[in-house]
Amino acid sequence: MEQVFAPWRIEWIRREEKNPDIEECLFCELPERDDDREHLLVARSDHAFVMLNNYPYNPGHAMVIPHTHTGDYTVLDDDVLLDHARLKQRTFDALEEAFGPDGFNAGLNLGDGAGGSIDDHLHTHVVPRWQGDTNFMPVISDTTVIVEALEETYDHLHDAFADQDGAVVSDDDHAVVFE
Repeated sequence: MEQVFAPWRIEWIRREEKNPDIEECLFCELPERDDDREHLLVARSDHAFVMLNNYPYNPGHAMVIPHTHTGDYTVLDDDVLLDHARLKQRTFDALEEAFGPDGFNAGLNLGDGAGGSIDDHLHTHVVPRWQGDTNFMPVISDTTVIVEALEETYDHLHDAFADQDGAVVSDDDHAVVFE
């Protein structure tokens, strides 16, 4: 059996203080700050935003997150649901343009038993996949890891969102906005 060596993941697993500069909710507080690039926010819409995963399974691993603070998908109103869905579409398009993956995994971890680390503010993971890449389950067989620094991933994805119709770009350090 081949093993994938991903030493950066242990930082996330062993961290004592999960988010020392966050008072209540990571997904509520970070979009309110004026440092999108630092916090990996690449796109925004009226009711949702796209953020790169700090500890990605693959380059481009993004999360589409509604602004509504809830872990219950059934309480989202129609405006939020539609906006979240449209931003997911834009995310697939941007990832396709930026990275050209062979496919995607996309989904929500809802509830304590689903395995997500943040269960009180729902978010949809969108993970680009390539033939022969790693999986987010234990890896067996011949597998390679595609590696790219988060800063480079941010630049590629930011540019891809910026190329879409309706994109408003103030500068490279702020998320692309869709109104």
